[in-house]
Amino acid sequence: MMTKIKLVANPHYQKSGTKSYLYAMRKYRFSPTKGGPYFLGTKMVQTGRQFTNKPVGGRARLQQVLQKKSAVSDEVGQADAHDVQNDSMYLAEVGIGTPEQKLSLDFDTGSADLWVWSTELSSKTLSENKNHTIFDPTKSNTFKEKEGSTWQIKYGDGSFASGTVGNDNVNIGGLVIKGQAVEVADILSAQFEQGTGDGLLGLAFGNINTVKPQTVSTPVENMISQADIPKSAEVFTAKLGSWRDSDEPDKGESFYTFGYIDQDTVKAAEAEIHYTPVDNSQGFWMFDSASATVNGNSLSRAGNKAIADTGTTLALVDDEICQAIYDAIPGAEYDDGSQGWVYPSNTSADKLPVISFAVGDKQFVVQKEDLGFAEAKSGYVYGGIQSRGTMTMDILGDTFLKAIYAVFDVGNLRFGAVQRKELHQNLSGPSESS
Repeated sequence: MMTKIKLVANPHYQKSGTKSYLYAMRKYRFSPTKGGPYFLGTKMVQTGRQFTNKPVGGRARLQQVLQKKSAVSDEVGQADAHDVQNDSMYLAEVGIGTPEQKLSLDFDTGSADLWVWSTELSSKTLSENKNHTIFDPTKSNTFKEKEGSTWQIKYGDGSFASGTVGNDNVNIGGLVIKGQAVEVADILSAQFEQGTGDGLLGLAFGNINTVKPQTVSTPVENMISQADIPKSAEVFTAKLGSWRDSDEPDKGESFYTFGYIDQDTVKAAEAEIHYTPVDNSQGFWMFDSASATVNGNSLSRAGNKAIADTGTTLALVDDEICQAIYDAIPGAEYDDGSQGWVYPSNTSADKLPVISFAVGDKQFVVQKEDLGFAEAKSGYVYGGIQSRGTMTMDILGDTFLKAIYAVFDVGNLRFGAVQRKELHQNLSGPSESS
C-alpha cells in the first residue's frame, strides 16, 4: 500500500523568529555563541526526602534550564513558557484506534516518539486547552496497554512530556499500521501545552525513542516490518509548500508520501534525485554537508555534517557562514534583542544573496522568499538562517527543506533531494498567520 498524506497549515501558528530559535535551543540543548537575552544555564534543584513536601534532606542536583537576562536590570530569571514557540507550521491528520479518533499531529524527522494528548491528562490541563482533540484509549476497542512501559521527552530547559504506552492501530493517509505503540500523555509541562497540535509523530530512527524499559518501533519501522510499504520502496518523502506559493503550478501543496516517491513532483523539478549516505548512529537523518555558497563564493567546511529536520522551522549553521550570508545583505545586522540576524524588511529580491548548502557533494539553493522568516524589530525581518551556537552539526529545518523535495530512504539508508523549481519568488511580508 502506498499513501500520500496532506499537510495542512496550522491555523493557530503565529511566526516568531526568536521563539522558534529558542525552540531549537531547547530541542538540541545548544548554548548560543552570539549575544542575546536567552541562554542555557544551570540551577540547583533540591528534591526532598520521601514523605515530606519540603526540599530538605533529599538530593540536590544541577538541572539545565532556559534562562533570560533582563535588558534593564541584568537580572537573570527563568524563561517563561510563552517565550518559546512550541508549535508547528504544518499538521497532518492521523487516525488512531477503533473506531478511529482523528488527531492533528506534527510530523518530525528530528525525533522518534509518537505521542498524543489524552484523557489521562489532568482535568486542569484539559479544561485550559480546549482547542485539542484528545485521544481516549477507553473508547478504542483495539487499544492494549503496554504494562510497565513509560515514556518521557525532556528538553534542555527542563520542560517535559511523559506518560504511559499502549498499542493500537494507526491510520496514516489510508495506510493502517497494526499494533503501533502510541505514547499516551498524562503530564505536559507548560511549554508543551503551548502547542496547538494534538501530539507528534516522530520520523527519526528508533534508537532515540524514549520508551522505557525498552524502546518501541517507530511507525516507519512498523510499516516496513508489516510490509505495508513495498520492499523496493522503503521510503517516505516530504514536500513542504508555503502560502507564498499559491500562484505557483502546485499551489503550495504540502504532503508526505509513504512507500513511494511522487513522480509528478520530481518531473516538475526537471532534475534527478540526488542521494547521499545517511549516518543514523545518533538517530538523526545526518549526512555530509562539507560546503556552502553565498553569491557563488564557495565556503569550504571540511568534515561538516547536517541533519534534515522537518520539526525545526529555521536552518541553523555555523557563525562563519551566518556572517558571510548577512554580510551579503545590505543593512543586515545581528540584533541582541531578537537574539538573531535581521535585515531590512524592504530588501528586494535582487539584493538578497543566492545561498546554497551541500547535500553530499551537490549544492541546493535556499529560496529567497524563505530567507526572511518573520517580523522582528520595527522595519526588520528575522532571518530564516541563524547560528547553531555550540552545536557541531547544522540543523537544516524548514527554511532549507521548502526549497527541495526530500526523500528519506530508510531501506538504503540515504537522503535524497531534488531542487524544486519556482516561477517567481514571493517576498511579500510574512503575515501574522502565515
